[in-house]
Amino acid sequence: MATDTADKRAAHLRGLTVTMLACVAGIGAAVVSQALAASATDTTALYVVVGAIAVQFPILQVVGIDVNDFSTKDYLYVAFMTFSLWFVSWGVLLTAGTPINF
Repeated sequence: MATDTADKRAAHLRGLTVTMLACVAGIGAAVVSQALAASATDTTALYVVVGAIAVQFPILQVVGIDVNDFSTKDYLYVAFMTFSLWFVSWGVLLTAGTPINF
């Protein structure tokens, strides 16, 4: 019983960590896209979000999550969550006309 509870807790923490990182990466990519892209049709923003997706897997390994156990569904989940948060956040930033300068 105690091992069952520990396994469920570890799986839950793994899921929370992966989701949190994907969401933060998506919002961060939106901010960087707003700062670098000249308009909504600039492909620089697309490169930013693809880079945000790619950089997450080494970060997850550093945090202690074994990405070798990831299935195709896990990779698609990370990509979808990052893209979704990027799309919504950058859409809000574009609509508001928020200037971001680094």
